[in-house]
Amino acid sequence: MISSSAMVNSWSLLYDELKMNETIDDGMRPWGHSDYEFLINTMDTMDNMITESKTTPWKYNEEEILKELLEYIRGTYNQHYSAGDDKIQTLDLIEACGDGEAFCRSNILKYASRYDKKGTARRDIMKILHYAVLLMHFNDKNAQRETYNQ
Repeated sequence: MISSSAMVNSWSLLYDELKMNETIDDGMRPWGHSDYEFLINTMDTMDNMITESKTTPWKYNEEEILKELLEYIRGTYNQHYSAGDDKIQTLDLIEACGDGEAFCRSNILKYASRYDKKGTARRDIMKILHYAVLLMHFNDKNAQRETYNQ
């Protein structure tokens, strides 16, 4: 019988092998199983930016919604997503095959089309937003990052 830790290590080795020759010319970090700490730090920075943004005229409760989204995403990493250095998420393997953007886009369509038909409407929206954030990550990784003039 194969232990779960041996299985996790096998997935990690497969991921590492698939990503071994990847180069990123725009200076962005490749997304991988060891980036959990980076993600948490980024989310904490975003949380601080939302909280400390006194000059933004929040009209539609966006500040609270963004905080809720951050908490939802954090919660997913405590549930079924891997957090350790030698663990890997299925999404990492999907991206290693070059399908990260398509997978995220498809999940956005899935949750939007079933909106308020299974579970709760708010949870469906959180899933749509989470996949939209992941889609932006893969888009940024695979294309030139857009800038927004104010």
